[in-house]
Amino acid sequence: MKILLAPSESKIQGGSDNFTLNNLLFSELTPIRKKLLHQYINILQKNNFSELSKMFGLKKESDINYHNRDIIHELTMKAIERYTGVAFDYLNYSELSQDAQTYIDKNVILSSNLFGFLRADDKIPEYRLKQGVAIGEIKPEKLYKEQSQLMETYLKDEDILDLRAEFYNKFYKPTKNYTTLKFIKNGKVVSHWAKAYRGIVLREVAKAKVENLKEFMNLSIENLSIDKIQTKKNKTEIVYTIDN
Repeated sequence: MKILLAPSESKIQGGSDNFTLNNLLFSELTPIRKKLLHQYINILQKNNFSELSKMFGLKKESDINYHNRDIIHELTMKAIERYTGVAFDYLNYSELSQDAQTYIDKNVILSSNLFGFLRADDKIPEYRLKQGVAIGEIKPEKLYKEQSQLMETYLKDEDILDLRAEFYNKFYKPTKNYTTLKFIKNGKVVSHWAKAYRGIVLREVAKAKVENLKEFMNLSIENLSIDKIQTKKNKTEIVYTIDN
Protein backbone atom coordinates (compact mmCIF):
# COMPACT_ATOMS: atom_id res chain seq x y z
CA MET A 1 0.00 0.00 0.00
CA LYS A 2 1.23 3.48 -0.85
CA ILE A 3 0.09 6.58 1.00
CA LEU A 4 -0.22 9.97 -0.70
CA LEU A 5 0.44 12.96 1.54
CA ALA A 6 0.31 16.72 0.96
CA PRO A 7 3.28 18.92 1.92
CA SER A 8 3.16 22.00 4.14
CA GLU A 9 4.19 25.55 3.37
CA SER A 10 6.22 25.73 6.60
CA LYS A 11 9.60 23.96 6.71
CA ILE A 12 12.18 23.20 9.36
CA GLN A 13 15.62 24.78 8.93
CA GLY A 14 18.93 22.99 8.59
CA GLY A 15 20.20 19.82 6.99
CA SER A 16 23.31 17.72 6.57
CA ASP A 17 23.65 16.62 2.93
CA ASN A 18 24.17 18.44 -0.34
CA PHE A 19 21.26 18.66 -2.77
CA THR A 20 21.28 16.26 -5.72
CA LEU A 21 18.29 16.80 -8.00
CA ASN A 22 18.76 13.53 -9.88
CA ASN A 23 18.28 11.49 -6.70
CA LEU A 24 14.61 12.47 -6.31
CA LEU A 25 11.78 10.11 -7.21
CA PHE A 26 11.30 9.84 -11.00
CA SER A 27 14.53 11.00 -12.63
CA GLU A 28 12.36 11.57 -15.72
CA LEU A 29 11.12 14.73 -13.99
CA THR A 30 14.61 16.25 -13.76
CA PRO A 31 14.15 18.55 -16.82
CA ILE A 32 10.86 19.89 -15.39
CA ARG A 33 12.40 20.37 -11.96
CA LYS A 34 15.36 22.21 -13.48
CA LYS A 35 12.98 24.48 -15.40
CA LEU A 36 10.99 25.31 -12.26
CA LEU A 37 14.11 25.81 -10.13
CA HIS A 38 15.68 28.06 -12.75
CA GLN A 39 12.56 30.27 -12.77
CA TYR A 40 12.27 30.13 -8.98
CA ILE A 41 15.88 31.24 -8.45
CA ASN A 42 15.52 34.00 -11.08
CA ILE A 43 12.63 35.42 -9.08
CA LEU A 44 14.68 35.23 -5.87
CA GLN A 45 17.53 37.10 -7.53
CA LYS A 46 15.28 39.90 -8.84
CA ASN A 47 14.31 40.51 -5.21
CA ASN A 48 11.02 42.20 -6.05
CA PHE A 49 9.11 42.51 -2.77
CA SER A 50 5.57 42.14 -4.18
CA GLU A 51 6.54 39.21 -6.39
CA LEU A 52 8.27 37.39 -3.54
CA SER A 53 5.42 38.16 -1.15
CA LYS A 54 2.95 36.54 -3.53
CA MET A 55 5.14 33.51 -4.27
CA PHE A 56 5.96 32.87 -0.61
CA GLY A 57 2.54 33.78 0.80
CA LEU A 58 4.25 36.10 3.29
CA LYS A 59 3.84 39.81 4.08
CA LYS A 60 6.61 40.65 6.57
CA GLU A 61 9.76 41.87 4.86
CA SER A 62 11.98 40.10 7.41
CA ASP A 63 10.33 36.75 6.62
CA ILE A 64 10.63 37.34 2.89
CA ASN A 65 14.31 38.24 3.12
CA TYR A 66 14.98 35.08 5.12
CA HIS A 67 13.59 32.87 2.35
CA ASN A 68 15.29 34.82 -0.43
CA ARG A 69 18.21 32.40 -0.89
CA ASP A 70 19.80 30.16 -3.49
CA ILE A 71 18.22 26.89 -2.38
CA ILE A 72 20.34 24.80 -4.77
CA HIS A 73 23.30 25.17 -2.41
CA GLU A 74 21.37 24.69 0.83
CA LEU A 75 21.80 21.52 2.89
CA THR A 76 19.06 18.89 2.77
CA MET A 77 17.08 16.51 4.93
CA LYS A 78 14.36 13.93 4.32
CA ALA A 79 11.18 15.51 2.92
CA ILE A 80 9.12 13.89 5.68
CA GLU A 81 11.31 15.68 8.26
CA ARG A 82 11.54 18.98 6.33
CA TYR A 83 7.80 19.74 6.46
CA THR A 84 6.44 21.08 9.76
CA GLY A 85 2.70 21.60 9.26
CA VAL A 86 -0.10 20.24 11.44
CA ALA A 87 -0.18 16.75 9.89
CA PHE A 88 3.58 16.40 10.33
CA ASP A 89 3.44 17.58 13.92
CA TYR A 90 0.87 14.89 14.75
CA LEU A 91 2.76 12.26 12.78
CA ASN A 92 5.83 13.10 14.92
CA TYR A 93 8.14 11.12 12.65
CA SER A 94 11.26 11.66 14.77
CA GLU A 95 9.67 9.88 17.75
CA LEU A 96 8.60 6.79 15.80
CA SER A 97 10.50 3.51 15.99
CA GLN A 98 13.10 2.77 13.31
CA ASP A 99 10.73 0.20 11.77
CA ALA A 100 7.87 2.71 11.58
CA GLN A 101 10.18 5.35 10.07
CA THR A 102 11.38 2.86 7.46
CA TYR A 103 7.75 2.05 6.62
CA ILE A 104 7.05 5.74 5.99
CA ASP A 105 10.26 6.19 3.99
CA LYS A 106 9.26 3.32 1.69
CA ASN A 107 5.53 3.90 1.37
CA VAL A 108 4.68 7.62 1.64
CA ILE A 109 4.70 9.83 -1.46
CA LEU A 110 4.47 13.63 -1.14
CA SER A 111 3.29 16.13 -3.76
CA SER A 112 5.68 19.06 -3.44
CA ASN A 113 4.56 22.33 -5.01
CA LEU A 114 8.13 22.81 -6.27
CA PHE A 115 9.66 19.35 -6.71
CA GLY A 116 6.56 17.34 -7.63
CA PHE A 117 6.34 13.71 -6.53
CA LEU A 118 8.74 12.80 -3.72
CA ARG A 119 9.45 9.76 -1.62
CA ALA A 120 9.29 10.52 2.10
CA ASP A 121 13.05 9.99 2.37
CA ASP A 122 14.02 12.08 -0.66
CA LYS A 123 16.51 14.74 0.49
CA ILE A 124 15.34 18.30 -0.21
CA PRO A 125 16.50 21.79 0.84
CA GLU A 126 14.39 24.32 2.69
CA TYR A 127 12.22 26.37 0.33
CA ARG A 128 9.04 28.43 0.38
CA LEU A 129 6.19 28.32 -2.16
CA LYS A 130 2.55 29.08 -1.47
CA GLN A 131 0.08 26.39 -2.52
CA GLY A 132 -1.48 27.11 -5.89
CA VAL A 133 0.81 30.03 -6.77
CA ALA A 134 2.61 30.08 -10.12
CA ILE A 135 6.38 30.39 -10.32
CA GLY A 136 6.53 33.37 -12.62
CA GLU A 137 4.17 32.30 -15.40
CA ILE A 138 4.61 28.57 -14.76
CA LYS A 139 1.99 26.55 -12.89
CA PRO A 140 3.83 23.61 -11.29
CA GLU A 141 0.69 21.52 -10.84
CA LYS A 142 0.01 21.68 -14.58
CA LEU A 143 3.51 20.47 -15.50
CA TYR A 144 3.42 17.62 -13.00
CA LYS A 145 -0.13 16.59 -13.92
CA GLU A 146 1.11 16.12 -17.49
CA GLN A 147 3.58 13.54 -16.13
CA SER A 148 1.08 11.68 -13.97
CA GLN A 149 1.57 8.49 -15.99
CA LEU A 150 4.73 8.04 -13.93
CA MET A 151 2.58 7.74 -10.83
CA GLU A 152 0.12 5.46 -12.59
CA THR A 153 2.91 3.04 -13.45
CA TYR A 154 4.53 3.32 -10.01
CA LEU A 155 1.25 2.55 -8.23
CA LYS A 156 -0.26 0.01 -10.63
CA ASP A 157 0.16 -2.93 -8.23
CA GLU A 158 -0.48 -0.98 -5.04
CA ASP A 159 -3.47 -0.15 -2.88
CA ILE A 160 -3.68 3.66 -2.56
CA LEU A 161 -4.58 5.58 0.60
CA ASP A 162 -4.86 9.26 -0.35
CA LEU A 163 -4.39 11.58 2.65
CA ARG A 164 -3.87 14.72 0.57
CA ALA A 165 -6.02 17.83 0.49
CA GLU A 166 -8.24 17.92 -2.61
CA PHE A 167 -6.05 20.62 -4.21
CA TYR A 168 -3.37 18.03 -4.91
CA ASN A 169 -5.60 16.20 -7.37
CA LYS A 170 -4.29 18.92 -9.68
CA PHE A 171 -0.90 17.18 -9.49
CA TYR A 172 -2.18 13.63 -9.73
CA LYS A 173 -5.57 11.99 -9.41
CA PRO A 174 -5.56 8.19 -9.46
CA THR A 175 -7.44 6.51 -12.30
CA LYS A 176 -7.45 3.17 -10.46
CA ASN A 177 -9.35 2.51 -7.24
CA TYR A 178 -8.20 4.59 -4.28
CA THR A 179 -9.36 5.45 -0.77
CA THR A 180 -9.70 8.83 0.96
CA LEU A 181 -10.74 9.86 4.47
CA LYS A 182 -13.21 12.37 5.89
CA PHE A 183 -13.55 13.34 9.56
CA ILE A 184 -16.77 14.43 11.28
CA LYS A 185 -17.24 15.86 14.76
CA ASN A 186 -20.62 16.76 16.25
CA GLY A 187 -22.18 16.11 12.85
CA LYS A 188 -19.93 18.56 11.00
CA VAL A 189 -17.02 17.94 8.68
CA VAL A 190 -13.76 19.22 10.19
CA SER A 191 -11.32 21.03 7.91
CA HIS A 192 -8.28 22.41 9.76
CA TRP A 193 -8.22 19.55 12.24
CA ALA A 194 -8.52 17.05 9.41
CA LYS A 195 -4.79 17.69 8.90
CA ALA A 196 -4.11 16.59 12.47
CA TYR A 197 -6.13 13.40 12.06
CA ARG A 198 -4.39 12.59 8.78
CA GLY A 199 -1.13 12.75 10.72
CA ILE A 200 -2.56 10.58 13.49
CA VAL A 201 -3.85 8.02 10.97
CA LEU A 202 -0.50 7.87 9.19
CA ARG A 203 1.28 7.43 12.51
CA GLU A 204 -0.90 4.45 13.43
CA VAL A 205 -0.60 2.94 9.94
CA ALA A 206 3.20 3.16 10.18
CA LYS A 207 3.32 1.67 13.67
CA ALA A 208 1.18 -1.27 12.48
CA LYS A 209 3.10 -1.51 9.17
CA VAL A 210 -0.17 -1.86 7.27
CA GLU A 211 0.34 -3.63 3.93
CA ASN A 212 -3.05 -3.20 2.23
CA LEU A 213 -6.46 -1.57 2.54
CA LYS A 214 -8.00 -4.67 4.11
CA GLU A 215 -5.55 -4.39 6.98
CA PHE A 216 -6.20 -0.65 7.16
CA MET A 217 -9.96 -1.19 7.49
CA ASN A 218 -9.30 -3.44 10.48
CA LEU A 219 -6.93 -0.98 12.15
CA SER A 220 -8.19 0.45 15.42
CA ILE A 221 -7.38 4.15 15.84
CA GLU A 222 -8.01 5.83 19.17
CA ASN A 223 -10.89 8.36 19.19
CA LEU A 224 -11.93 7.46 15.63
CA SER A 225 -14.79 5.21 14.59
CA ILE A 226 -16.01 4.47 11.08
CA ASP A 227 -19.37 6.12 10.46
CA LYS A 228 -19.85 5.04 6.85
CA ILE A 229 -18.04 4.03 3.70
CA GLN A 230 -19.16 5.42 0.37
CA THR A 231 -17.89 4.65 -3.11
CA LYS A 232 -18.31 6.71 -6.25
CA LYS A 233 -16.61 5.53 -9.42
CA ASN A 234 -13.04 4.61 -8.43
CA LYS A 235 -13.00 6.62 -5.18
CA THR A 236 -13.89 5.08 -1.83
CA GLU A 237 -14.34 7.52 1.04
CA ILE A 238 -14.15 6.36 4.64
CA VAL A 239 -16.03 8.75 6.94
CA TYR A 240 -14.73 8.75 10.51
CA THR A 241 -16.51 10.15 13.55
CA ILE A 242 -14.22 11.82 16.07
CA ASP A 243 -15.31 10.39 19.42
CA ASN A 244 -13.96 12.98 21.84
